[in-house]
Amino acid sequence: MADPRTTAIQVKGPIGQIGGGFMISREAKAVCEEYGLRPRELYFRGRCGVLGECDADVVTAVAVFFPSNHVDENWNGGRKLAADRAVELYAEACHAWGRRKLGDYEGCARIAELLQPVVEHASPVGAPLFAGWRAVPLPGDPPARATQLMHVVRELRGGLHANAVIAAGLHPLDATLATDHGGTPFGQSAGQAIARFFEWPEPYAVPGAEVIAVRAAVEETTDDLMAEVFSVLADGESDELIELLRFGHAR
Repeated sequence: MADPRTTAIQVKGPIGQIGGGFMISREAKAVCEEYGLRPRELYFRGRCGVLGECDADVVTAVAVFFPSNHVDENWNGGRKLAADRAVELYAEACHAWGRRKLGDYEGCARIAELLQPVVEHASPVGAPLFAGWRAVPLPGDPPARATQLMHVVRELRGGLHANAVIAAGLHPLDATLATDHGGTPFGQSAGQAIARFFEWPEPYAVPGAEVIAVRAAVEETTDDLMAEVFSVLADGESDELIELLRFGHAR
């Protein structure tokens, strides 16, 4: 049987890709077109709108891996859409993506059933976007519900990971450049591709051995922190969740 730490490691890829996939989906693009928003304006207003109508610096504080000027430009550029409405539309895009991606997958109801106590019992300390999204009402249908819960868990891991990066003394760009894993909405992505997507200015330095080692240690720390989160699952439930997510992710 998988222990909590193994569970955290095994599910981070599927949850990262399914729970974050709506952010780059045609459903999100349709919202942008309807409301006259650029894609990153919807991203920041929708994802971070759970913080309320705050200064862009507050958004920069939680969107750790983006350059501050990029956050400022898009958060303020998207003010044509109120924060609470942006969250509603972003959640609807999440639901629509989940229905398209997992609509005929019978495992969705059980995924939601397993993830809900994980979300409910997790501490919000150090993960404000997780706390904000946990308060967003869940839809009733299993595919949408499972996808939103995956998004919420993804925000938890993201917040804890950001704390680990900062505690390790890594600059967010260095941490990004030293990344090569499958926990992004794009799947397996190299650091330079992610940094470019986040719109850090080029050219990029090649991470040295020390930075790579620290970044690897940060990933281990994040897995440790998430192990506590998954410890609420009973014997056998972790294995069930891993298998359900593996099958759903392969669709």
